[in-house]
Amino acid sequence: MTVTRTAHPWNDTDVLDVRAARFNQGVTGLVALGGVVFGWPLAWALMAAQLVIGLTFGRRFCLPCLTYFTVIQPRFGEGELEDSRPPRLANMMGIAFLGSAAALWWLGAEGAATAVAALVAFLALLSATTGFCAGCEIYRLGARLRGISASHNDRIDPGDLPGLDGAARAHVEFTHPLCSDCQAWERRLAKRPEPLLRINVRERPDLARKYGIAIVPAVFAVGPDGAVLERLA
Repeated sequence: MTVTRTAHPWNDTDVLDVRAARFNQGVTGLVALGGVVFGWPLAWALMAAQLVIGLTFGRRFCLPCLTYFTVIQPRFGEGELEDSRPPRLANMMGIAFLGSAAALWWLGAEGAATAVAALVAFLALLSATTGFCAGCEIYRLGARLRGISASHNDRIDPGDLPGLDGAARAHVEFTHPLCSDCQAWERRLAKRPEPLLRINVRERPDLARKYGIAIVPAVFAVGPDGAVLERLA
């Protein structure tokens, strides 16, 4: 079966198929749970090592990712694409907790190790089954705290917004061409009377850094002087 992909699984690493993230969480959760049930700290260490390898060398070296993109995605198609940074933080947290669980077990603190691994198993399986990713939510919370707000970067320089043209209110979207949520916001905003100005973070990473955009889509209503009137997303 031939499947048309919007994003290349190995090259377009700034976005991620949401199904791939949930599949990876499912594998992580099952391995962590197996270690809890059977007392296998090596399972936690190996899963942590696999996550490290995937984050360091790329998805093609991550066994769950390789399985998803070569076996599952070709049969069921590509899911929605999201910013890859929140799932990446979730994987980094998985590395820290699973590695800590293995270390605690080998240091003799078996009860604490089991509790830490059980927490990983619960959160990972929750993400796989419901889509709620605790690590991703922590990333998004941090992004909101770092991003444009009343106390931080409450104005976008009109010089960075070609097409503003003194509009009383305009919408500014920091977007990515492969982001499904970004495309949904663009369709929604296109129906509104206010001008819509798009800033592609792939083409303008300098502006993403300048305004602390840690996740896309990021959508704001701005006034004629670039003052942020409202955060929409």
